[in-house]
Order: sequence, then C-alpha cells, then structure tokens
Amino acid sequence: MPRQIALLTIALVTLVSTADAAKLGLESGKVALRSAGPLTFGPQGVLFVADTKAATVYAIDTGEAKANADDVKHSVTDVTGKIAGLLGTTGNAISINDMAVNPQTGTAYFSVSRGRGSDATPVLLRLKSGEFEHIKLDSVAFSKAELPNAPEDKVVGQGRRKGNKRLMSITDMAYIDNRLIVSGLSNEEFASNLRAFEFPFEKSTKGASVEIYHGAHGKYETRSPVRTFVPFNIGGEPHVLAAYTCTPLVKFPVSKLAKGEKVRGTTVAELGNRNRPLDMITYEKDGKDYLLMSNSARGVMKISTAELDRSEGITERISGVAGQKYDTVGSLKDVVQLDKLNDKHAVVLVQAQGKPADLKTVPLP
Repeated sequence: MPRQIALLTIALVTLVSTADAAKLGLESGKVALRSAGPLTFGPQGVLFVADTKAATVYAIDTGEAKANADDVKHSVTDVTGKIAGLLGTTGNAISINDMAVNPQTGTAYFSVSRGRGSDATPVLLRLKSGEFEHIKLDSVAFSKAELPNAPEDKVVGQGRRKGNKRLMSITDMAYIDNRLIVSGLSNEEFASNLRAFEFPFEKSTKGASVEIYHGAHGKYETRSPVRTFVPFNIGGEPHVLAAYTCTPLVKFPVSKLAKGEKVRGTTVAELGNRNRPLDMITYEKDGKDYLLMSNSARGVMKISTAELDRSEGITERISGVAGQKYDTVGSLKDVVQLDKLNDKHAVVLVQAQGKPADLKTVPLP
C-alpha cells in the first residue's frame, strides 16, 4: 500500500476487510474511540480494542493477509519518540497503553494516548517492517459489545483514593473458545468482574462478580480488579489465571463466568506484596507449560503451571510468597509490556524510569 502523507506527516492506514465479515458479525462503518486501552487478538486477525471511557469493546478487522510470524523480528529504539514524531508531538505527551501481536502475521499493534487527562486523543498504531503506521478507523469492518454495568464516568474521592473507576471498567482481555473474556470493575457492590462474551457478539453480559482470598492481606476481597490474566486449560477445562495487585494469582473456571453469578476463585499463589502485575503470557518449553509475567517491582517471573489442577488453594494469611513456584528472569528488566510472537520468542517493551522505551524480540526463557 502506498504511504499517504497528511497533516503533521501522519501515515494513515485504511483497514480493508479480508476476513469473512458476515460470519464474524462485522459491518462496515466508523469506529469513534473515546479512549484506547487493552488489546487482544481473536479469530482471523480480528483485533479487540477496549474503549474504557465508553465501556465498550470493539472487534476490528485488521485486513492483514496471513504471513509467517517466525520470519518477524521487532527491534526499535526510542519507541515513544518515534510515535511522538509520527503524531506531531513530543515524547512526554505520549502514553503507550497496551501492545498486542497478531499471531497470524507477527505485526505488533499499540493503543496510545496523545496528550494527557480528559483531553487525550486515542490512537491505534501498528508496527510493520520497522515502521509505525497510524490506523485510520473511518471505514472499517467492526462490531461492538457494550458493558451494561460499568462504573459511572466520574472522578470521586480525595488524595490517594481520588480517581475515575470508569477507567478500570476494562483492565484486560483474552480470547478463548469463541469467547472474549473481559476483566474490570462494575458498578455493583461486588465490583470486581469477569465477563465472557460470545463472539460474534450477540448480547451484552453483566458478567460474574468475582471474589478472591488475598493471602498477603489475610481476607476475602471483591473490589480489587484483575490487573492481567491469561486463559489456560486445567484438567481439560478452560480457566482464567488472573493476577491482582500485591500479587495473588487466582484461577477461575470459564464455565462459571455466567451472567449474574458470584464466583469465588482459587488462590494458587502469592507472589509478593508492594507490586503490580503488568502483563502475562503462556508458553511451552521442553514439554512443560509456563506463565511469563512482568511486574512493576518484582521483575519478570517464569511461573510453573505444575499441579494447578489441585482443588485446594491459599485460604490463610501468609507472609512472603507461597503456592506456584517461579524464577525471576534476570535477563529481562524493566519490561512494561509483553506478548508472544511465536513458539520461541516474545516481543517486549522495555522502559527504565526516565529512559526512552525500546521494543525487542527476545527468546522465551
């Protein structure tokens, strides 16, 4: 596709549908994002984009033809600076909210905010052949699912507790077995929520109110949202493995995430307090399955999945760590985003405090 140069030298890419739009429930039209948050991929290269301000998930046809992800290697220095230059602004006005890799092509996609606060402009980008492209959403094949019970779009509280809970209406997403799993907060008393949307989207769902035992706090909790999660089969049954701030790891059967139910998860690990999990993937190496999780304060953890099928979990206060075993990957530092590229490699966004962000392809440890 020839590159189109517009005002501020922004490269605009119009997505052209190649997937079977009718089967996926997609129709042509304009997507008007109010915000751009978590990203994940579904069938046939469909990209799910979370608009947290609108409490809406969009399924968008990327229009990419299949390619071999094994042939792709991403290596970009000063990612924030390059995105800022593309969007005609400065690096301190750019926030990278999420990154997802198209498993059919290896192309990396980014949700970005240009500007700060309520005036920030949502932007969707992709990286192909070392070049960032601004994706135009004026005419794309898409569908959407709206959250019926999202928190009110309003700033409340004071001091450290001041904030807008609507911005946490969607904290992460993943696709498994014709379902899009969405984590976040609801407006209900038990606010922490996991939703399982059938795809193609047919109707909205209130989702399941989820409860966990937080061993470091020594109590059951219903208000803290899932920060990041992955789908994972345990004993032949699809589950969600969810990580929370401070850092319990909890499993939930996908079959129980039905409308209106309250579900108590099984806490399978406590991975250390004073920490926020940032991103997580699963992979196989040497015949064993692992979780790879990046954290705000505890580096990147390679977590064993052995004995996840046990029924008992952590139900008493603990200090330190307990449950699933893990190793800290010393070669991976300051990883703020990661996604699986292929069976042997991951893509990581690395940013040390006060330093530019770099994008790298690294071997799965």
